[in-house]
Amino acid sequence: MSKEKKIVPIISGSTEKEQSNNLKQSITENQKKSNLQATENLKNFELEVLETITMEQLYDTVYPPKAAVVDKLIYNGTYLFVGAPKIGKSFLMAQLGYHVSMGLPLWNYTVNQGSVLYLALEDDYSRIQKRLSRMFGMESTPNFYFATKSKALHEGLEEQLTNFMKEHPDTKLIMIDTLQKVREINGDRYNYSNDYDIVMKLKQFSEKHNICMLIVHHTRKLQSEDCFDMISGTNGLLGAADGAFILQKTKRIDNKGILDIVGRDQQDQKIYLEFDREKCLWKFIKMEAELCEEPLDPIVKMVGEMITKNKSDWTGTASELAALLPKEISPNALTRRLNVNAERLLEEFSVYYETTRSRTGRQIKLTLGKK
Repeated sequence: MSKEKKIVPIISGSTEKEQSNNLKQSITENQKKSNLQATENLKNFELEVLETITMEQLYDTVYPPKAAVVDKLIYNGTYLFVGAPKIGKSFLMAQLGYHVSMGLPLWNYTVNQGSVLYLALEDDYSRIQKRLSRMFGMESTPNFYFATKSKALHEGLEEQLTNFMKEHPDTKLIMIDTLQKVREINGDRYNYSNDYDIVMKLKQFSEKHNICMLIVHHTRKLQSEDCFDMISGTNGLLGAADGAFILQKTKRIDNKGILDIVGRDQQDQKIYLEFDREKCLWKFIKMEAELCEEPLDPIVKMVGEMITKNKSDWTGTASELAALLPKEISPNALTRRLNVNAERLLEEFSVYYETTRSRTGRQIKLTLGKK
């Protein structure tokens, strides 16, 4: 009877190494997957966290005032500028851009100078040249920039504008003439969501770069008692914007026009204008405004008057400032009232208010003159 031989598998050293390496690789990959999953879970957790702020924190925070491009008229943000075709919108845009780039008052409004970009996308340079020379003669400015071509918003316009801002960081105003030239074209372009989204994209850009953006657009043909209902498209456009300007004429051949203004950062206004056909300039006739502005806080008024009367800056603690006022107020209450009214203090008295921390505690700094 023959004995069966037992066959014992022989594992070479190289095979052992391969198995060991495969095992290590498998463990490493599992660790990576586990780490990625943990990171993804953390991201998801972070997305679910709602950022909140208390009422106390709001009162204890100084928010920088919304900068005006034209005082009491146009502020940083995104605005619609709407009117019927060939009513004179482009002339008014050129007039506004020229005054801002030159730092010249516009009608009765003070202008804060800065560079201006005008995307005149329905024009050519020859027409712009003739228009400007007729309006302003031969006096020019190197701070007023023009472009007659740009990409659409979904094709790279934001990148083009970002590069312009890098080259010209003093830019205060960008005008897009017209919205239709830069909007995304698709099947549902006239729905509320699409209208809202396109203005929000431009608004996010203006907020990021702290500038004003004016978007020229057309009115619809149907008349309405509320002129802002005449904006072509859905309410999504005005809903996303910080405000709107509506330029109207009672008759197309008439020289007189009305500019209705509504916005989050200024009073509702109605400005009566007259078009000078010789120079192609809009001239100011009168202005009507709703008397809805909140009365100035008497404590804030005392602080503003003290700084302007002394014509000098002031730095110190809230207790030291409270001691200088004719009316008794606690340091904490004084600080909160100044925090809430920082913008009014700047607008009414040209006094810039800020708070800083030092080794001795929190300091109040009041600077005379716009910052």
